[in-house]
Amino acid sequence: MAKFDQRHQQVVNQTNADTVNQVNANSVGTVNFGSIQNKDELIAELRKLLAEIEIVSNKGSIDKKIAVDVEFHVKKAIVEIEEPHPQKKTILDHIAGAKSLLEGLSSATGLVTALMQAATIAGGLFL
Repeated sequence: MAKFDQRHQQVVNQTNADTVNQVNANSVGTVNFGSIQNKDELIAELRKLLAEIEIVSNKGSIDKKIAVDVEFHVKKAIVEIEEPHPQKKTILDHIAGAKSLLEGLSSATGLVTALMQAATIAGGLFL
């Protein structure tokens, strides 16, 4: 996952997806879209991302209603990926939907970055 120099930011309750596991022992581990080679690996990372979204929501870093909507889009993307002939556009639309719900929330910067990486990977895996 990409790292960003976030010094000198004035943000309240910012949570980056790749550091959540250091804050909360219930985390499933670091979300990493960098080494994905197939749809099963993509699904596994998206499921980790779902767990991170829940953790961040439970911490109060993002609104629970927004988290539910984001989780919906990520789950719909997973369901589409699991189809025998996944539709790239549908997958990308759901990932974009999740990302758009989190954009502008300084507390979700890492989640937005992870979703952007997921979209890039999905775009390359599916025709």
